[in-house]
Amino acid sequence: MSAAIIFVLLFLLMLTGMPVSISLGLTVLTFLFTMTQVPIEAVALKLFTGIEKFEIMAIPFFILAGNFLTHGGVARRMINFATSMVGHWYGGLGLSGVMACALFAAVSGSSPATVVAIGSILMPAMVKAGFPKRFGAGVITTSGALGILIPPSIVMVMYSVSTNTSVGALFIAGVVPGLLLACFLGATTFYRAWKNGYPRQARASWGVRWRSFRESIWGLLLIVVVMGGIYTGIFTPTEAAAMSAVYAFFVAVFVYKDMSFKQVPKVLLDSANMSAMLLYIITNAVLFSFLLTSEQIPQVMADWLIAQGLGPIGFLLVVNILLLLAGNVMEPSSIVLIMAPILFPVAVKLGIDPVHFGILIVVNMEVGMCHPPVGLNLYVASGITRMGITELTIAVWPWLLTMLVFLVLVTYWPAMSLWLPKAVGMM
Repeated sequence: MSAAIIFVLLFLLMLTGMPVSISLGLTVLTFLFTMTQVPIEAVALKLFTGIEKFEIMAIPFFILAGNFLTHGGVARRMINFATSMVGHWYGGLGLSGVMACALFAAVSGSSPATVVAIGSILMPAMVKAGFPKRFGAGVITTSGALGILIPPSIVMVMYSVSTNTSVGALFIAGVVPGLLLACFLGATTFYRAWKNGYPRQARASWGVRWRSFRESIWGLLLIVVVMGGIYTGIFTPTEAAAMSAVYAFFVAVFVYKDMSFKQVPKVLLDSANMSAMLLYIITNAVLFSFLLTSEQIPQVMADWLIAQGLGPIGFLLVVNILLLLAGNVMEPSSIVLIMAPILFPVAVKLGIDPVHFGILIVVNMEVGMCHPPVGLNLYVASGITRMGITELTIAVWPWLLTMLVFLVLVTYWPAMSLWLPKAVGMM
């Protein structure tokens, strides 16, 4: 009964148009003050201990690093490198977009940042080269979602905070699925370009390729700094985030010199605003998780689902449906922070690996970012392309269908996610 009251109250508050974070907080406070005897001191203590986790510090650092790179010319150089490598294939600029998004995802940790950085440069070039606007929009909107699967990933950090799963293992586990999804999206791009006879670029010489690689090497080295540092044990994921922010500042201001010192305060302020928003969501989600735990809702749900004879295959199917439905009304951070504490205990009882389960959730979040009504990537791409949400939804469907096929693959093939972490001793 208490579970029904909690979720009905949360749903009603969200229907009013209230932000998810405030809806969570009001739901918790209303229920605690009117229907339980939990002392307010316990709530305050849980709030403090819930957000003092060391891993949470990674979020503002990764946001800051992504903002420095977005404003610092790194995206343009990555696009030039990608175009020199695959631009001569069918749909070359589209393939360059997929490759550039994968590379930029590996240094930014954010899907909207990837869409902005790559799309604002590549979209005008694709239209000028003769590609249909819908084709370019479909490529950039969906490939930008790689930002939360290819490590580092802010969404993975939030899953780690919610479930106490190793951030380092999640980062390493995201590498193979991220590269495979990039290949899937690239194959869809190539097929549609070949089928419709879209333009190809002139083949770049090896000299041009080497020059574009040298120009982009400072940005690409950030991948080595973050993943190499975590893998070798030089620093933790949170320390890697701090290093990435310092490195991104150095590259943007002193190496590429695309950012002046006058622009730095604005980047810091924008990063602080975004970090504060996410940390506020986390704070309220911690309270919501505390309420669920105090009412033993996750345990009751786990026992009920297992009693129904729902094995791992059926449970994972239900999880995918729930997360895809949640993607219609909430953004990824809120979904992970609300749903992970509820679903995670059931997954553990059914013997599903926590790291595999985390990657599955992240891929679901990727799909949610690319379909209406609240797909963040759609709204970001809409601002870049000046296309309506309905037109963009039509534009992305071939790539979105590809992502759904990949979701099935990552759900029922755990080795895809777990092979690399086991190979490098992270599990």
